[in-house]
Amino acid sequence: MRCPFCGFADSKVIDSRPADDGTTIRRRRECLACQKRFTTYEVMERMPLVVIKRDGSRQSFDKVKLINGMLRACEKRPISMAEIDAAADDIEQELRGTLESEVHSDRIGEMVMDRLKNMDEVAYVRFASVYRSFKDINTFMEELTKLLGENK
Repeated sequence: MRCPFCGFADSKVIDSRPADDGTTIRRRRECLACQKRFTTYEVMERMPLVVIKRDGSRQSFDKVKLINGMLRACEKRPISMAEIDAAADDIEQELRGTLESEVHSDRIGEMVMDRLKNMDEVAYVRFASVYRSFKDINTFMEELTKLLGENK
């Protein structure tokens, strides 16, 4: 690792420890030339994840878009940002755990609805109404009836 102070190409590791959520390693290093210390972070390289949209187009998975969609559904509901972040992390981890490089947006939508159903039923219905594109009040009522039937 090149020293940021003198540019020397070699350093020794003094200390290593996990950082963040366990996916990053923080290393304290010392330059062998100038003896100054600096910190580096080692991050696991992730396989790119591509989302196949309903129209067949493809785009990179964006966790921020996932969180924003959940935030809209959870607006004015008693759900903390930490709960939304945890659900988004869980969904991303599950998607990356499959080792598939492409995933259909329908699958992501179903995963979001599963998480929201357990967090808050109103947020679930809000998300489902947009995601499933309810055409009329009858399809909306069918979804509500299913939800009520599961709670009995």
